[in-house]
Amino acid sequence: MVRMTPIFVEYPPQTRVEGEIQQLDTDHPVTELWQVISGQHEGRRDARQITLFDSVGFAIEDFSALRYIHRAIEGTAFFDNLDLLADPDDPRDLFGMLIRART
Repeated sequence: MVRMTPIFVEYPPQTRVEGEIQQLDTDHPVTELWQVISGQHEGRRDARQITLFDSVGFAIEDFSALRYIHRAIEGTAFFDNLDLLADPDDPRDLFGMLIRART
């Protein structure tokens, strides 16, 4: 299936070494996420298309993408404000903190 869907990445040289696409040929086409966000490259063509994003952990791009999405959906039915700043009683028990927050 990977070979049938467009693949979006943060930084091709790193993703080809560390990401899931390292299994593909080195010339397999990928699109950088910034190109889609800036409108320089097409993203999904319709709602049925599978989106494959191979992320390798560039925090600044993760933050930028989340900020972009936040602005795009704020005020719509898709928006739910979440407190993402962790202040755990026990830093080794983040799952427990999540459970306590739900009660």
